[in-house]
Amino acid sequence: MGMLDGKVAVVTGSGGGIGREIAVHMAAAGAKVVVCDVGASLSGEGGSATPAQQTKAIIEQKGGQAAISTDSVASWDSAGKIIQCAMDSFGQIDIVVNNAGILRDQIFHRMTAEEWDAVIAVHLSGSFYVSRHAATHFRKQESGAYVHITSTSGLIGNFGQANYAAAKLGICALSKSIALDMKRYNVRSNCLAPFAWSRMTSSIPAETPEQKARVEKIMRMGPEKNAPLAVFLASDAAKEVSGQIFGPRMNELFLFSQSRPIRSIHTAEGWTPELIAEIALPALKPSFTPLDRSGEVLSWDPV
Repeated sequence: MGMLDGKVAVVTGSGGGIGREIAVHMAAAGAKVVVCDVGASLSGEGGSATPAQQTKAIIEQKGGQAAISTDSVASWDSAGKIIQCAMDSFGQIDIVVNNAGILRDQIFHRMTAEEWDAVIAVHLSGSFYVSRHAATHFRKQESGAYVHITSTSGLIGNFGQANYAAAKLGICALSKSIALDMKRYNVRSNCLAPFAWSRMTSSIPAETPEQKARVEKIMRMGPEKNAPLAVFLASDAAKEVSGQIFGPRMNELFLFSQSRPIRSIHTAEGWTPELIAEIALPALKPSFTPLDRSGEVLSWDPV
């Protein structure tokens, strides 16, 4: 008996990398899988059914069942076709993994509206569209699980990724809202921040000795390291887990904090700008969050 026996999963962006590993592992755990991938470049251009077909072939070679959708997550109508593919192929939908993504990295003061819109459309809007279409079925059957792929670029920060970081942190808020709104229907929603060398991380600069050392560490972490957590979160074994943010890093598992007040000060008379500068700033400043990047916060060697 596999942990996902009898379930049907949609895994977006599963034509390669982390998405492929999640799809293959879910199939190995007993799920029937809709492999969804448009076969575009890293920046979202072009298209091909080949990546999805390759993942489907791997699943079937291992004795699993899979169907293919080459519809885009980035529009309401096409995202609906992805969920309908699961219904047409397997008669149900139980799991959604929102993994599809593109990159349009650019330093903030040079980022164009098109670079912003393209990334938000796939990551954030795409996660909403696919999730919302699945929600209709989840609500009727009073069960379902979402696994949304976020990133430490949003949770912590990174250079040249304002579009990507905003989308990925937005996905965490989306996931929490889904968890709250759909708890009454026994639907769960969680985020996974992956660590792996894949197409999405291959654009990390590796010019200076420090950058090269960082990339070498990331290259040690294969995309398959993220799949077990995704399988668990999608399974009934995680029935009490919702609204959380996790991260698998090599053989480590992280539970990430979420925004809460960390320090407060009070004055009976209220605040003026001058009093804030004189009293509040010195009191709060020691608790400020530093301007770190994810690579600086998670700086130790993965083991």
